[in-house]
Amino acid sequence: MTSRPPPTVPLPALPPAPGPGMAPRQRLWCVLLAGALGWGAVAPAAAQGQPTSEVRLPALGESASDDFNLGQEKRIGEQIMREIRRDPDYIDDPQLLDYLQALWRPLVQAARARGDIGADTEHIFPYEAFLVRDRSVNAFALPGGYVGVHLGLMALTATPDELASVLAHELSHITRRHIARSIAANSRSSSLGLAAMLLGLLVASRASSTDVAQAAIVGGQAAMAQAQLNFSRDMEREADRSGLALMGLAGFAPAGMAGMFDKLDQSSRLNDSGGFPYLRSHPLTVDRIGEARQIVQAAGGATRPRPAPLMHLLMQARARVLMDPTAQAWRRLQDLDQRGEMASLSLADRIVGLYTGALASGRLREFGRAERDAGAALALLGTGSATPEAAEDQARLALVHLSAQLALARGDAALARRVLDPGPSDGGQDASRAGLLLRAELALADGSAPALRRSGEALQTWVAERREDASAWQLLAQTTERQGLKLRSLRAEAESQAALGNLPGAIDRLRAGQQLARRGGAGTDFIEASVIDARLRDLLAQRRALLAEQRKPGSAQRGEAPE
Repeated sequence: MTSRPPPTVPLPALPPAPGPGMAPRQRLWCVLLAGALGWGAVAPAAAQGQPTSEVRLPALGESASDDFNLGQEKRIGEQIMREIRRDPDYIDDPQLLDYLQALWRPLVQAARARGDIGADTEHIFPYEAFLVRDRSVNAFALPGGYVGVHLGLMALTATPDELASVLAHELSHITRRHIARSIAANSRSSSLGLAAMLLGLLVASRASSTDVAQAAIVGGQAAMAQAQLNFSRDMEREADRSGLALMGLAGFAPAGMAGMFDKLDQSSRLNDSGGFPYLRSHPLTVDRIGEARQIVQAAGGATRPRPAPLMHLLMQARARVLMDPTAQAWRRLQDLDQRGEMASLSLADRIVGLYTGALASGRLREFGRAERDAGAALALLGTGSATPEAAEDQARLALVHLSAQLALARGDAALARRVLDPGPSDGGQDASRAGLLLRAELALADGSAPALRRSGEALQTWVAERREDASAWQLLAQTTERQGLKLRSLRAEAESQAALGNLPGAIDRLRAGQQLARRGGAGTDFIEASVIDARLRDLLAQRRALLAEQRKPGSAQRGEAPE
């Protein structure tokens, strides 16, 4: 079996100037990610003659620990994520991320309860899921506990169970340390291959020629291919079976995995246009689908997926709008609010059509039409039950958030405030990240001292437990700047840059804070100045460690640290 690089999928340009172009590094890390240990990215397991109980690969031995230990895996994962977070196709959409996390967190908790996440990785790996703006159907696991999900995959999944099946599969790749096992199988070629892939990723952020950087990554994949082939069948079988077990523990219907396999197989047959990169390299077969069905039936579960709640349908629609940021695509989706058969559709389908049209119209800055559609969707939701009560509350909140976003985008802070805070009779407190960030934007648009103070306190509480939330740090920087708290603003800017992986930028902001504190003057916050000093020492130590890592034999760029 000869290895070949996965196909690249051209991406459209990003706003504010939609167009067909693509930056060089975007294409590059699409190549890397398609070659990572992804959903369906290795040969499928043959179900014939295999027992339906879970097959556990041998535990990692001394070879794996010596060749690719947890510390190395963590550093490599962080290095990859530093580049990914700075790429324009890394998307932080609070509404979609909230939904993704609502599926991801129960799976991680189930992995802990099941013992798949042990004490050795509990506090080392972040177990983080993130989104990629890409129309292709893909998800992938990276070293160090990271899972990326393409918006094209979210747009394809018809139920939460189907999306959860992909997440559970990728989480199992991480908890079973399949990347480490592949490298341990042939430490020399795999280590060099992984280093070459990382070099290609780092070069991609600076390269003016896609061919040069692409060749570096493809070379790395070729060096690793043979070592991985011997493990791919067992790894996929283990990831499928472990994922099915996690789904059951987390409250999802395991039938979602079989349903997802069916959907992938059917979609790739009907539209084999390169949108399924992992299936083109290693086609999905009926054996893998059959084994998933056998496991579900043996466990006594239904083989048909459950109906999708309205919230999933709304997030599926949101992914469709965001994954293709071109005016032409938005025009097509905008027209979903004017379909002639709208009256004959179900209540849920009508709400989804209006939500899609409103979001697309908002992207086109046609706010009148967008607000009419969003209001009509909310009114429809109030006329009858489109989904179970708990899911209906989530859907209503998503529609409220959209209405507030449209009002803020149009510059109507008063309307956004009425939408977000209609009164105590509206129900419970919105504790979502999307709501927190929206209220921060509203406080900045409002500009009143009480609103800024409340927003600053809420953001400070949030980032105290979630230091890697770059968007929250950036809003905190703007909020404290408006309050005249310059030191806090500089520190928040630094933390935002650090969360994005831009250590030089973070260090620059902290040094500016040091200089401001040394000048003194009325109102100087000495506690904040001390925090800045300590954080600067920490980031300088991280930069020295990166430089030392890059200077090791075989490291990229002759000892140059990534910026």
